[in-house]
Amino acid sequence: MSSIKFKSFTSGSCGNCYFLGIFNEIDACEAGVLIDAGFSPRRLKKELANEGLCFDDFAGLLITHDHNDHIRSLGSYCKHVRKPVWTPPELAKALTRHFITGEFYGPCRAPLQPGWNEIVPGRIRAQYFEVPHDASFTYGYALMLDDYKFVIMTDIGRMVPQALAFARQADTVVIESNYDLEMLRNGPYPKDLQDRICGGHGHLSNVECAEALRDFAHPGLRNIFLCHLSEHNNTPDLAYRTNLEVLQERFADMDGRIPRLCPLPRMTPSPLFTL
Repeated sequence: MSSIKFKSFTSGSCGNCYFLGIFNEIDACEAGVLIDAGFSPRRLKKELANEGLCFDDFAGLLITHDHNDHIRSLGSYCKHVRKPVWTPPELAKALTRHFITGEFYGPCRAPLQPGWNEIVPGRIRAQYFEVPHDASFTYGYALMLDDYKFVIMTDIGRMVPQALAFARQADTVVIESNYDLEMLRNGPYPKDLQDRICGGHGHLSNVECAEALRDFAHPGLRNIFLCHLSEHNNTPDLAYRTNLEVLQERFADMDGRIPRLCPLPRMTPSPLFTL
């Protein structure tokens, strides 16, 4: 019987990179993808090996947007790993002009079409949805791994209907819970940066994330991973407690059987979660 596994290598302004795969009954990866490229291929190779995995275990990369912490190593992946880089067409055009991706991106460019795209034939499909953020273009992704539904939305300035619609059907959701508003307003950031973060095209706060959970949580939801936590304006415990309170209210009539809730570490790899 197959299982779905997920691992975060780094999550935050320091860099972003995630692995998602389908594993068979002997725990070998049969199909996988990488999401974002804010983690060097050299470090990725080492961390994959720690889990008994290698570059052959992912078919290509999905990119959410063109900010440095999400594409820092994309040029290196294109040069040395040479796997497809899947993005919506508008983001593909932006990456073609980006100094980080450079001359090596072109041969790996693999634009997605609206609707479902079969990125690993017969095993993994992906559909993108646009989210508000101050990059050239920013997207979340819904993925179908066999029959398993996975959604990731990071760097999202405010919640949008299509993101909620996908999350209401998902088995696992990775969602940004970036900052606590009080910490942000009383922290070290200048006023203009504070306004950029909480102005609707920056990042999602703990409270905004919790309100989204209240909206999309459903009985089939198994896992919620909180991503892209701020180093200065949040703590894992605060993000966890803010979102847990809403989940406990939402699932009060289900004998406490709430989904697994886990803040992802910023600068260190997470475990390889079985979803």
